Amino acid sequence: MARYTGPKTKIARKFGEPIFGEDKVFAKRNFPPGQHGSNRRRKTSEYGTQLREKQKAKYTYGVLERQFRNLFDKAARMKGITGEILLQLLESRLDNVVFRLGIAPTRAAARQLVLHRHITVDGDVVNIPSFSVKKGQVVGVRERSKSLEVISDNLAGFNHSKYPWLEWDESSKSGKYIAVPAREEIPENIKEQLIVELYSK
Repeated sequence: MARYTGPKTKIARKFGEPIFGEDKVFAKRNFPPGQHGSNRRRKTSEYGTQLREKQKAKYTYGVLERQFRNLFDKAARMKGITGEILLQLLESRLDNVVFRLGIAPTRAAARQLVLHRHITVDGDVVNIPSFSVKKGQVVGVRERSKSLEVISDNLAGFNHSKYPWLEWDESSKSGKYIAVPAREEIPENIKEQLIVELYSK
């Protein structure tokens, strides 16, 4: 499956937010990339604002256009607020749950752990990053992978109470998806209504 592999700091500077996690370069150069990035003052159209928000969501969760559109169509068919449901569907992706549980430092690293068969769901190995985790399912680290340095280093001191919809069990190195997160619990700075407006045109 294709994924974005380009320069991440450049994308983060474009949106003015460290959407890929902590970034030392971004902290020093928090303005748009390019020769005139620090003094550019351009008015963005309504369409441009909506498109920018969709792109931010795609880059944040590491999803390409076709997957994102499919998730939006699925959210639109479900009962409730479409934008909120879209974010909940993105949050339920296996790679995102692995990231939220602190097993991996970034979503990209979480995706790699999933692809390399280090992650289990209800005890069975799952190597599909887009796998949708359901309420009540347990996501854990495969027994032979628990000693991996990247996993143990990230879990050391990780604050699992940040995400109340996940319940962490330190002894088994696994987390239970106990509830679908409410919009106010999802920390991402995404204006989902703009995405709904964009796709509704």
